[in-house]
Amino acid sequence: MSTTPTAQNVSDEPTERAIYAVLRPERMASHDRGGGARTTPLVVPSVGEASFINGITEFAGGAAVPFHSHNCPESVMLLSGRACLDVAGTTHELEPFDTTYIAPNISHRFRNLSSTEPMKILWIYARPDATRTLTETGETRPIAVEHAS
Repeated sequence: MSTTPTAQNVSDEPTERAIYAVLRPERMASHDRGGGARTTPLVVPSVGEASFINGITEFAGGAAVPFHSHNCPESVMLLSGRACLDVAGTTHELEPFDTTYIAPNISHRFRNLSSTEPMKILWIYARPDATRTLTETGETRPIAVEHAS
């Protein structure tokens, strides 16, 4: 039987840096972000990491997040589905395993191109205190707020 961390034995409080962790997204808590997006945080400070965070976000059919930017670099890999990245006045259709890099403070958004099938991305932020600033309103919040129940 495996003794690797799951949602049941990873605390919400920062701990000493782990030497390794095996995280199983299907067993971990996910959080509704609204607008048809649901996020499962993976490597975050509660696992003991202090230099980056990552996780998975699933978009329902037709879902899109609003234009926004971050205070650090972001990389996103499309895991499944049909996606679009809107950035710098251009649109890029993505296929599974296409990977993006977006520099800090660059407005962008991801959209699910299918009206019926879900789309899933793996995201990585270069700082554990990453923020999201909505382009339209200028509102800034920590990414960690999206991981609250």
